[in-house]
Amino acid sequence: MSVNQDTEVPEAAAVVAAPAGQGAKASAKAGKEDSRTDMVGKALGLLVLLGDEPRGASAAELSRRAELPFSTTYRLLGSLTRDGFVDYEPDGRRYHLGLRIFQLGQRVSNHHGFAGTALPILRRVTEETGEATILSVRDGNHHLTVNKVDGPQTFRVTSDPGHLGALHTTSVGKALVAFADDTTRSQLLEGLELEPLTEFSITDRDAFRAEIELVRQRGYAVMDEENELGMRAVAVPVFNSQGHAFASLATAVPVFRMSVEALVALVPLLQSAAAELSARLPQQ
Repeated sequence: MSVNQDTEVPEAAAVVAAPAGQGAKASAKAGKEDSRTDMVGKALGLLVLLGDEPRGASAAELSRRAELPFSTTYRLLGSLTRDGFVDYEPDGRRYHLGLRIFQLGQRVSNHHGFAGTALPILRRVTEETGEATILSVRDGNHHLTVNKVDGPQTFRVTSDPGHLGALHTTSVGKALVAFADDTTRSQLLEGLELEPLTEFSITDRDAFRAEIELVRQRGYAVMDEENELGMRAVAVPVFNSQGHAFASLATAVPVFRMSVEALVALVPLLQSAAAELSARLPQQ
């Protein structure tokens, strides 16, 4: 059908004029695309679950945790193994995250400066304190450890790069909440699940609000056995150009080696290092 400049074709007429079956084909295509997207989401979910299993997991265990049919889980794990995202251990019939994940993680770390740029700064802090220095960012309702330098002592901190931890029970988490933008801070204060990890964890909503306000007043956050018994830490925010925390920097120690007062005395050192990170890291 040809249309001259003076003729208008109603939208409904255009639909009627469409070839028979075109709508059905379009619906089928959209359905396939939705199905593929859904499978991608399920595969990514399996990778996240594997990330929480340092010793690996079997297909049956992952199937139960992901609430997926075993056949779907097994097929997805096969595809992920083929492409290097997952490794399979035949002896124990267990799956582990593959080197492809490490490769991608290193690229992300380098892009944000967490490896090359931040590492020398963290090392200098550890040289002065003799204790572990940790750099974290917020990942949704958790903090994510992006780099860490251990101290020379044999007793080491367990928060390695890639670790996801609670915001309300850690010094790095409290600093990230306290110095987030107003909207994000309000959402976190009201929406975080205040799960107790030790007998010292803050679980009362009003107490958590008061703690975050205290962090804002002081300019630093303290964790005293709230996240893990026998450990304490102090953290300061790393600010972006808008004055909001895009990362936090902490010193963590076992309780028998350093008091809270001694930890707080390290705040100026941490703030100096945080200012250098703020100036050198890509702005978030």
